[in-house]
Amino acid sequence: MTTIDQEIKSKFKDDRQRAVVNLLFTSGWLRNKHIEHLKPFDVSPQQFNILRILRGAKDWTAMSIVKDRMVEKAPNATRLADKLLTKELIERKRCDEDRRVVYVNIAKKGLKLLEEIDQVYEEDGFIFAQNLTQKEAKLMSELLDKMRT
Repeated sequence: MTTIDQEIKSKFKDDRQRAVVNLLFTSGWLRNKHIEHLKPFDVSPQQFNILRILRGAKDWTAMSIVKDRMVEKAPNATRLADKLLTKELIERKRCDEDRRVVYVNIAKKGLKLLEEIDQVYEEDGFIFAQNLTQKEAKLMSELLDKMRT
């Protein structure tokens, strides 16, 4: 196992600085792995996130709510939704009372795609975190939550 010091050939002022740089470096690494993993399904991580949000919502949801729930806040969420609409993975309709409000819902084709992606993730044992025990993963999550407070 290489350390962040070895990986980027750098020294750090202290462990807090090391932790933040390590988090940023690992975030980029995870993002690249996630993109690789989704490539065969022809969806971006942001599109995947929208599909997962809509699957969890189980009903028509205002696009503004989808934007708020996104892991990576995307100012171009409407454009991302347009691409999903073109691929027939979601459905869209306007609110009758306020034409500015747009509702989206996951289509059957979108649900089927998520099932395929979930199966690959399940088979790979969520490959990104395979070197962590459940206890370590829980601790990491708690520490990341604490960092954001």
